[in-house]
Amino acid sequence: MDLIRSIEEYAPFNAQEIADKALILAALAAQPGVFSRENLHVHMTASAWIVNRRRDRALMAYHNIYRSWSWLGGHADGERDLLQVALREAREESGLASVRAVSEDIFSLEALTVDGHEKRGKYVPSHTHLNLTYLVEADDSEPLFAKADENSDVRWFSLDEAVSASCEPWMRDRIYTKLNQKLREGR
Repeated sequence: MDLIRSIEEYAPFNAQEIADKALILAALAAQPGVFSRENLHVHMTASAWIVNRRRDRALMAYHNIYRSWSWLGGHADGERDLLQVALREAREESGLASVRAVSEDIFSLEALTVDGHEKRGKYVPSHTHLNLTYLVEADDSEPLFAKADENSDVRWFSLDEAVSASCEPWMRDRIYTKLNQKLREGR
């Protein structure tokens, strides 16, 4: 399915998703280069909320830039199939060989502000990630490996521990809590 149509058909879960859906659609219509980080203001990203088969654990990585446990994901970098971006990033950032999308449908969407930071010796100015999240499943007994240039650890947590492990209040309170709520409600 076409990405814009998928976003248009996505049923928002809460007020954050209603507002962010409108922002994402507006940016896709008006912002040139939104699939590239060369657009310094706003660009598309994809994340994976990785859970085990029992749906009682989530995989988090200790993100070097944010100095916090977080989901796995990354920039579109020109790719328009954001599910494939989420799956690629899940494998690259965790060392998992086998990850699968629970569904091709968007699980969550969010506009996330990113403070300016240094990456690979270069300053990256503050900007917004227009993010689509996909629910991804993996075997929690498979070996994990950190991706040293992005994270320093990868670990399974219970769903509640995954939320509390994050030291980013907005992500913890508004995003990871939402993802777990949607998961528990079977959405």
